[in-house]
Amino acid sequence: QIINSKSIPKSLSSSNMASNNLFIAILAIVVTLSLQGDNNNVVQAQLTTNFYSTSCPNLLSTVRSTVKSAVDSQPRTGASILRLFFHDCFVNGCDGSILLDDTSSFTGEQNANPNRNSARGFNVIDNIKTAVEAACPGVVSCADILAIAARDSVVLLGGPNWNVKVGRRDARTASQAAANSNIPAPTSSLSQLISSFSAVGLSTRDMVALSGAHTIGQSRCTNFRTRVYNETNINAAFATLRQRSCPRAAGSGDGNLAPLDVNSANTFDNSYFKNLVAQRGLLHSDQELFNGGSTDSIVTGYSNNPASFSSDFTAAMIKMGDISPLTGSSGEIRKVCGRTN
Repeated sequence: QIINSKSIPKSLSSSNMASNNLFIAILAIVVTLSLQGDNNNVVQAQLTTNFYSTSCPNLLSTVRSTVKSAVDSQPRTGASILRLFFHDCFVNGCDGSILLDDTSSFTGEQNANPNRNSARGFNVIDNIKTAVEAACPGVVSCADILAIAARDSVVLLGGPNWNVKVGRRDARTASQAAANSNIPAPTSSLSQLISSFSAVGLSTRDMVALSGAHTIGQSRCTNFRTRVYNETNINAAFATLRQRSCPRAAGSGDGNLAPLDVNSANTFDNSYFKNLVAQRGLLHSDQELFNGGSTDSIVTGYSNNPASFSSDFTAAMIKMGDISPLTGSSGEIRKVCGRTN
């Protein structure tokens, strides 16, 4: 409240005036402390769905239109963007670190084993950033753009929608070593998968639901060669089909692609789990979810109930998006997603 000294009656004695001046001074201190408290609350604020509602009101439509153009042109791009978000969040939190390019003096995460020759979609995020910067310069982080684009990719391929929490800031650093050790490999066992997800605060059920992202996208021959030639918990006809485009000899056809979901690689649905029940998981880590272990019942549930999968997937995506965000004065808002300011 602002006190106008003109409202103080002239009839007040000098002692009363002094008292009122003291009151005004104390009130000013209280107001100042209160405002500082508000600022501290902003610094410590967690992510919210309306963080940019006034500072960049057209953010969501801007992101969506660019993602739509990319996915319409090549549906696989949607899976690539979703995968970028996973690989970002699993390395020191959802901070946009995966987007940083290597330079002569900086080693990022893009050439870590899980990302080298396979991480895609960076150009789409760059295009979104350019459009967003034109509308709202210096406001929206690359980390948030990636989170929103991942959601839009799922929706545009027929999957569920959810409100993305935003307010993240961008990292100034990246860790190739953490990317190599933290991101689950396609050769992972069930116990390794459970452990990897648990390390970032995600439950076993979250892990199975998020693995359902493999209902879209493709994988390289080098990631599934051993499974289709050497493993026994695989449908024989499916193995033969995949062998046609993936030669047995290592180094031959390593980059040849196969759909992660043999039924509907460009549609986000629950057929991934139906494939697992039929022993048609493409990756070793996929089939581990349905191989006589503790997650069999979850897979069966999702294969029979697409609504259950959609609900758990969106909840897990929101939970994953909360992993160690940079907020307040931490990090920065990059002008270009591939490099720090």
